[in-house]
Amino acid sequence: MTHPFEIGREIVLPADPEQVWEAIATGPGIESWFMGRNEVEACEGGAAVMDVGGHREEAVVTAYEPGKRFATRTATNDDGRFMAFEYLIEGREGGSTVLRVVHSGMLGDDWQDEYDVLCRGWPFHLHTLREYLAHFPGRTGRPVFAMAQTGERPVREVRAALAGGLSLPDGVALGAPVQAEPAGLPALAGEVTWSDEERFEVRTADGLYTFHHSPGVVLMFHHLFGADTDTAEAGWQQWLAGVLAERP
Repeated sequence: MTHPFEIGREIVLPADPEQVWEAIATGPGIESWFMGRNEVEACEGGAAVMDVGGHREEAVVTAYEPGKRFATRTATNDDGRFMAFEYLIEGREGGSTVLRVVHSGMLGDDWQDEYDVLCRGWPFHLHTLREYLAHFPGRTGRPVFAMAQTGERPVREVRAALAGGLSLPDGVALGAPVQAEPAGLPALAGEVTWSDEERFEVRTADGLYTFHHSPGVVLMFHHLFGADTDTAEAGWQQWLAGVLAERP
């Protein structure tokens, strides 16, 4: 049985409306802070496509007003489920912008759990958008995705393995400095900019690195702004397998 839902969030961003529009309404912009590889046709009625780890999600652009409003909606599944996103942009004095996001649609039988996950995720995603606009203006990032199954391994143990692979303590405190040499990858030098029970994020001079862990699975959503990213996805996938293989 389906259940309707709506989530609204608002954030002040350190960028003008044109910069925010590029970030939320273009493929390269979305790839710099959200999830997966994205394509957006620049017109109402155009296609908006997101691919995360080979899972392709298609939507239709339902509103396209540059610098003001962007919206998409997926098709309705046989069971009645669909997702819709609306972004409303309002410029402020001093070069900042207020962005309001409305995520709505229909969820399935486990709608309460799904709704809770979505509610927890949006503050983090908007934080990453602000990090992108504040620290990487005028640049576009390459998305890097990696995933590993963890079975019944305790989540706390998995988090400790991820933190240990980055030379961080288990707690992964907000603001903690990061000086790590992950095996097979370039060194990381930065700081922890987000940390909650499900994920943490590290910002360096050339990237935003997200490590998400939940029962049974680890997901990494990175956004890299350096020139040498051709082998990054394979490298991070190998690193993830390596740190999870090690036992305390």
